Amino acid sequence: MKDATPADTTPPTGAARTHGSLRVVKVESRSDLKTFLHLPWSLYQDDRQWVPPLLHEQRLLFSPKNPYFDHAVCRCWIAVRDGRPVGRISAQIDRLHLDRYEDATGFFGMLEAEDDGEIFQALLRTAEDWNRAGGMQRIRGPFNLSINQECGLLVDGFETQPAMMMGHARPYYARRVGQCGYVKEKDLLAYAIDTGVEPSNAMNLILKRTKKRIKTRTVSRKSFQHDLDMIFDIFNDAWSDNWGFIPFTRNEITHMANDLRLLINERLARIAYVDDQPCAFIVLLPNLNEAIADLNGRLLPLGWLKLLWRLKVRRLRTGRILLLGVRKAFQGTTLGAALAYRVIGDTRQAVLDLGMKELELSWILEDNIGIQSIIEDCGGREYKRYRIFSKQL
Repeated sequence: MKDATPADTTPPTGAARTHGSLRVVKVESRSDLKTFLHLPWSLYQDDRQWVPPLLHEQRLLFSPKNPYFDHAVCRCWIAVRDGRPVGRISAQIDRLHLDRYEDATGFFGMLEAEDDGEIFQALLRTAEDWNRAGGMQRIRGPFNLSINQECGLLVDGFETQPAMMMGHARPYYARRVGQCGYVKEKDLLAYAIDTGVEPSNAMNLILKRTKKRIKTRTVSRKSFQHDLDMIFDIFNDAWSDNWGFIPFTRNEITHMANDLRLLINERLARIAYVDDQPCAFIVLLPNLNEAIADLNGRLLPLGWLKLLWRLKVRRLRTGRILLLGVRKAFQGTTLGAALAYRVIGDTRQAVLDLGMKELELSWILEDNIGIQSIIEDCGGREYKRYRIFSKQL
């Protein structure tokens, strides 16, 4: 179920739709894709918290080699008024989601637009029509492009920069989406953790009681792929009952390993064992957004050197806990809480040694009270909120 964006044409739609002086144009050429990817620069030029994404990475997102397209199709459009691009959107249909949930739900994403209700209406209606033509009865988003990538629309926390692989938006976005008939489906929370805060008494007590049963180790570069396979085996079990969950495929795991190999520090990724069985893990990465904020989306000619120097020499003061999981069999138990505390706690010294002052742990479902309590015991506080919207078609 591949998409060679911008070439794929299934499900069918017209090349362009007209709404008065506003036109919604299908992305079909390399030039169109360039316009699509560059559009956020005009919207966020006066927003100090926006971090320009690396254009190279954005292009790879839409490459036919992206393993997401092994099980999904995607279409992109640009809204144009008087010859000027004023908005963009994507629409996706994911076979893995449909196989798992059988709910005839499609998706939208990559939504960016000027503060104009007509633009939002035209873009979202186009994504809705495409999904409807593909047999979908409901649309949900934003997802850029899947739930395992950047997702959710920022609704609280505009005053700080997003962490890597998390989104940013203007405050008017949520209002405009709501005006188009969309309702909240789920909120995703991001927590900030001050690395200087000592663990709570409750956390220390649980760790003491379970010390003999739990062992942890760092990920090894020599067996990197093996360890990553182990991590995603735990992840796919740990998250399997979570809202919206879609398992990582083998190709997606390999693809992510290649993408993150440069960033992963062995001491910041750990696997926990109970009775010699791998049961929990954590993957913490330096916050790439801190390193690329002033590169304007480009690694050439000198961006690569700046990035490498900041990652390897100067080091970064912030990080993101990208992945955290405890096997389902232990969830809701004291031992399960201890596993989460342990992988976080055992990573703390490495974080301090590397000079990181603050971590983001994201994202957490708004109704996952258990993990929220664990994060708060570790000194975390909610500081950003992202929203998933949906609409019946």
